This record gives sequence, structure tokens and C-alpha cells, in this order.
Amino acid sequence: MHANLLKLKGESFMSLKLAVMTKNRVKNFLLPFSICLFIALAIYPDSNLDSELYSTDGLHLDYNISEELAMAEDLETSKSNIFTPHLGKSFEGFKEALAFKESRGNYFTVNTLGYLGKYQFGSETLKLIGIYNPNQFLYNPELQEKAFMANASRNKWVLRRDIQRFDGKWIGGVKVTESGILAAAHLAGPGSVKKFLRSYGSNNFADAYGSTVKYYMKKFSGYDTSLIKPNKKAKAIL
Repeated sequence: MHANLLKLKGESFMSLKLAVMTKNRVKNFLLPFSICLFIALAIYPDSNLDSELYSTDGLHLDYNISEELAMAEDLETSKSNIFTPHLGKSFEGFKEALAFKESRGNYFTVNTLGYLGKYQFGSETLKLIGIYNPNQFLYNPELQEKAFMANASRNKWVLRRDIQRFDGKWIGGVKVTESGILAAAHLAGPGSVKKFLRSYGSNNFADAYGSTVKYYMKKFSGYDTSLIKPNKKAKAIL
């Protein structure tokens, strides 16, 4: 009788261990163990049955899980721990939104028309803010950030009266804001923005890829660009 019980114990335990190899929780082991113990007691209702034969005390239980399950659980955990900063309508939000539209935020890209970097500057615009080596500019993220600020400051000075005159007004179904004006000036230059505003939208410049002053005016509306100070002679200096 006891020999059969010991055999049953060995067979049951091996089956249980195989079952728990793909689980990572102790609770997943307890349910099948309880079922097997109940069946054993039903088959062998011996009053002298030693329940200690079925104890897991002192045993090393190896709770392994499959690689796919482990990866899935790690993925869920990582998702719950991800922190994504919300830039909103801040100045940093303005810069990053514009950079994403221009280049997907890539400092080292050159488009098919030769425009460079994160904010897609042309060589002539770079000269206006004191940069004469486009290759050096392309591989210097710090210089690119300074170039963005210098160009925005220069554009804000050129457009200062138009900002004061048109800010808050509606032109062609678009609410004019300072950030929209500066974004459009980055796309098309301050002269094209002046023409758009003073023609009340009838003169709407479009670049080679079809982006228009009006589109940029709307897309980048309402950001805080108060950190940009108007400066006629702004230069990008490291």
C-alpha cells in the first residue's frame, strides 16, 4: 500500500513540477496540487495515510516561465512605468513641435532641397545669422539650437509691428497668434508672412512641398513665445 502511495507521490509531483514550469506565481502551483491530493485521498481512503508524504516543506520549487510570457509581462510593466513629459503650449513645446514638422527632430538630416538639420535651415538664412559653414552647422546640435533662437529673434524684430497689429485677429479662418506668425516666418521668411497678413490671407506662400503660411499659422497657434526677444542683429554664436 505505502509503496503504491510513494509511487503515486512521485508521479504526481513530477506532473505538478512540469505544470508549474511555465508559471511565475505560487498560486498557480497550489490549485493543481490540491486537486491531485484530493484525488489521492478519494482513491486511497486509508486512515493511516501520512499527509506529510505530500508536503512541499524543504523542497526547492523552480518556478520558471516561458520566454514569451516573461517578455509580455516585462512589456506591460514598462508601459506602466513610462513617463512622458507634456510640453503643451510652452516654448519648449513650440520648438519641438516645429522641429518635428521640419525633420522629425533629426539634427543630422538634409532634405532633397539641401535644407539642413533639426529645424531645416537654408544656407542663405544661416548667413544672415552669422553661420558660413553649413557642414559644421549640421554636425553641431548646440549651434543649431542657437541658430533657431537667433533666427526667431530676428524674425520677431522684422515682424514686431505686424504681431502687434494682427495678434488675436482672424484671417482666412485662422486665428493669428505670435507663435503662428513666427512659425510661418521660419517656413517662408518674414516677408512672406507680411504679405499674407496684409493681404488678409489672399497672398498665401507655399514651399516646394506644399506647406503654406496659413497652414503653419494655424498648426503652431497659441504657443508661448515670450522667451524670444526681438533683435535685429541676432547672431548664432557659440
